[in-house]
Amino acid sequence: MSDQQHTQRPTGFWAQAAADPDRTVLVTPEGEEWSAGRLHADVNRLVHGLRAAGMETGDAFAVVLPNGVEFFTAYLAASQAGFYLVPVNHHLVGPEIAWIVSDSGAKVLLAHERYAEAATAAAEEAGLPEAGRYAVGAVPGFRPYAELLEGQPATPPAGRTLGWVMNYTSGTTGRPRGIRRPLSGRLPEETHLGGFLGIFGIRPFDDNVHLVCSPLYHTAVLQFAGASLHIGHPLVLMDKWGPEEMLRLIDRHACTHTHMVPTQFHRLLALPQQTKEAYDVSSMRHAIHGAAPCPDHVKRAMIDWWGRCVEEYYAASEGGGAFATAEEWLKRPGTVGKAWPISELAVFDDDGNRLPPGELGTVYLKMNTGGFSYHKDEGKTRKNRIGDFFTVGDLGLLDEEGYLYLRDRKIDMIISGGVNIYPAEIESALLTHPAVADAAAFGIPNDSWGEEVKAVIEPAEGFEAGEALAAEILHHCERQLAGYKRPKSVDFIETMPRDPNGKLYKRRLRDPYWEGRDRAV
Repeated sequence: MSDQQHTQRPTGFWAQAAADPDRTVLVTPEGEEWSAGRLHADVNRLVHGLRAAGMETGDAFAVVLPNGVEFFTAYLAASQAGFYLVPVNHHLVGPEIAWIVSDSGAKVLLAHERYAEAATAAAEEAGLPEAGRYAVGAVPGFRPYAELLEGQPATPPAGRTLGWVMNYTSGTTGRPRGIRRPLSGRLPEETHLGGFLGIFGIRPFDDNVHLVCSPLYHTAVLQFAGASLHIGHPLVLMDKWGPEEMLRLIDRHACTHTHMVPTQFHRLLALPQQTKEAYDVSSMRHAIHGAAPCPDHVKRAMIDWWGRCVEEYYAASEGGGAFATAEEWLKRPGTVGKAWPISELAVFDDDGNRLPPGELGTVYLKMNTGGFSYHKDEGKTRKNRIGDFFTVGDLGLLDEEGYLYLRDRKIDMIISGGVNIYPAEIESALLTHPAVADAAAFGIPNDSWGEEVKAVIEPAEGFEAGEALAAEILHHCERQLAGYKRPKSVDFIETMPRDPNGKLYKRRLRDPYWEGRDRAV
């Protein structure tokens, strides 16, 4: 497609829907195709319905939904009505959801019947009026989602203004906090909502198809998917991720880009060779991964299989980030890339001094497109900042050319005998053993050394957990790691506590070993 054709086709979902209402823009997990016109009509109806339910510009509404058309209807409705959309992790229990609903000031909670028990408990605890409870499917005490749309006009609402997504950070301690950005007051069309993808070399239209293979309540997953929609890329949605199903969808829909995490790489690589060869993944142009460290051997194996489309980024929900193409990573193994054009990176020591290239410290980020605050928490907003830079607690260093290399989160670092040990390196070594499906390393109490390294292993299929396997894994580590880095013991777990986007809940593993003891970090 020529550059002239690119400029002639509008970006922004609403303009595209008006220009070409019959174009397919979304394929549900069940395989149902939605046209731009059909989705646009429901988005408009939802805005009218939410306003009829009492919502005004600047108000928030929360959603506890699986990946589906309702999630995007809510996202687009908020985006054109000046609302804050609050996506809630649907794995949370009632009190956790209630906290987010209350803290965000959500006037409406939209839930799916799959999460009925937690949603009902949350609505009760948050004191949400019945007029603000709506459900996809049947949830006791909730009105049908269809009631929000029924009888409402499909025409665009008056007073259209850009809204935002207000994500809640999981945090390492304490309650999650909402990341709130001020509303601009501009029309949705006055902001290039898909421009973010240009950082990764992804162009508007260009026969692109985006595969959504992780839960949309995650900041990056919704940001990538929403941006794709706004620059004319149809979305193919997965509900529950599976490695072979992902390959099938890439083959079936000629998907060109997606957002992934290293856990998905690991499980794709574990498929039988004949399964891998049964599907054509040559359409994939950008398999962009982040959210967790990717072991060197896993990334190399994915590049060998999928080619140079395997790309990496580093970012925080609060903003800012780095990006590395496959070529850049192969030249500088371990890097997570250089700063985005709209971002800056810096490394500071514990006294707030900016460190030169090559020196390890705390990684700070800055967005040049605007700031943020933590909702109702000025203390946290001010904390962990140096000027306009902020940090989420990762340790790393920059090289002379500005490429960032991460070590670990400061809170996860193990200090044994005064020596800093980085769990990601240990986990990478553990994952090279065929019996290891997933691995975590962390520090546990040691009276002589302060901490010692513990490994927790999820055995691969066909391997039996026990003393023999533990001994074999420890012996394997002797060939991979220096003595002070090696796990001193191995425990086994049936399923590693990760969320569906690959984030490891390491505190759930580590905290029982520290019960009644103080940990330095």
